Amino acid sequence: MYEQFGIKKEIEDLSIKVENEIKEQFDSIDRICEINSMKVLKAFQDNGLSETHFNSSTGYGIDEPGRNKIEDIYASIFKAEDALVRAQLISGTHALAITLGALLRPGDTMISISGAPYDTLQTVIGFGENPSPSSLKSYGINYEQIDLIDNNFDIDKIKTRLSTNSVKLVEIQKSIGYSERKSLTISQIENVIKEIRKVNTDVIIMVDNCYGEFVEEKEPIEVGADIAVGSLMKNLGAGIATSGAYIVGRKDLIKLCSERLTSPGIGKEIGPSLGQNTNFLKGLFFAPSVVASSLKTAVFASKMLEKLGYNTKPKFDEKRGDIVQTLIFNDKEKLIKFCQGIQAASPVDSFAIPEPGDMGGYEDKVIMAAGTFTEGSTIELSCDGPIREPFIAYMQGGLTYQYGKIGILKAISNM
Repeated sequence: MYEQFGIKKEIEDLSIKVENEIKEQFDSIDRICEINSMKVLKAFQDNGLSETHFNSSTGYGIDEPGRNKIEDIYASIFKAEDALVRAQLISGTHALAITLGALLRPGDTMISISGAPYDTLQTVIGFGENPSPSSLKSYGINYEQIDLIDNNFDIDKIKTRLSTNSVKLVEIQKSIGYSERKSLTISQIENVIKEIRKVNTDVIIMVDNCYGEFVEEKEPIEVGADIAVGSLMKNLGAGIATSGAYIVGRKDLIKLCSERLTSPGIGKEIGPSLGQNTNFLKGLFFAPSVVASSLKTAVFASKMLEKLGYNTKPKFDEKRGDIVQTLIFNDKEKLIKFCQGIQAASPVDSFAIPEPGDMGGYEDKVIMAAGTFTEGSTIELSCDGPIREPFIAYMQGGLTYQYGKIGILKAISNM
C-alpha cells in the first residue's frame, strides 16, 4: 500500500507488528485525550463563548471582547488567576523572554533547576563568552543552574540553595530541548514545588511548558507553579493557530508580563487580535486530539526504531511529559537522511532537501525538516537536530496519527 511513497515492503510489514504491540499505550493516550477534551469543552461553556467572540480587531485593539474571552478560557483550563494569549507573542522563546524580562530586575538571581535550558533561551539569558547586549546577563541579572540527577530534580541541593531566600525566580523546563535527558512529568514537578515551598514561600516558580500541554491530565499551575509559558505553534495551536504564545499564572505576575509586552500602565488593555481569534479557539478545541496523535506518532517511532536496533528516548512504553521523541543515530549521515525522509513525506515542500545550516540562537549547525502549513509549526510533523555527537534527531508532532505514521515509515526507508 505504501510503495507509492517509496516505503519498503519490509518496513511496512514491521509496522503492522509494531502497531499490535503498542495498543496498550494508544489506549492510555486516548484516555488522557478524553479528559483534556472535557476540560477544554467545559472552559468554553463556563466562559460563555459565543459567535461574537470570533470577531477581531486592528489598531490598538482596546479591551477587545474576543481576545479577552480567549484569555479567560485559558485561565480556566490552566486553573490560573489570569492569562496573556497574544498573536504579538511570536514564539515560545519570545514569551519566555518577555516573562523573564518582566519578573527579573538588575541584581536579581534566577536559577534553572532542570539543568541547562533550551539553546535559544541560553541566548536570552546570556550564556557564553560574548553574550548578546540585550541578554539578561547584560542587565546585571545573575544565572545559576542545578543539574538533574538520574532524570529527576536534585532536591537536597535545590532546598539548600533556596533556603537562603536570595533567589528571585526558579525556572523549570518540562521538555527536553536539545538534551539527552527525559522530559519531566507533572508528578515530578509537583514534588519539587512542594519541597521548595518548605524552605521558600516567596520565590517565583516558572515552568517552560512548551511541548508539554495536554500530554498529562494536569498542568503546572495546578500543582503549585506561579507562572507557565508556552507556544501556540506547538501543542495548543493544533496546527490551526498561525502565530502566538501564552503566559498563564498569578494575576500580579501576568500584569507585569503584559506591561513588558505593551507598556507600563497599559498592559492587557491593548493588543489587536488581527484575525486570529477563530484560529486560536479552533486550535485550542482540537489540541487534545492533535496532541494525542503526536504522542501516538512518537510511540510508534520509538518502537519502530527500537526494533531496528537504534536507541530511543523515551522508550515506547515509558511515561511521557512532552511530545518530543529522541532518536539516537550515532551517525551524522543517518540523522540527515532521517530528517530528509520526514521532509519528503510532508504535504508542503516535499521536494525540498533540508541540509544542516546556521540558525540564530544555536551554536551548532542544525538540520530542520518541517513541510508545514504554518512556518515553524512543530506540532505538525517535524524533525530536527544539531549536528553534534551523538547525532540525535528530535522528532515531534503529527496532526493525525496516520500522517505521522507515513512520515516515520518514509524516514526509515530513506535511511
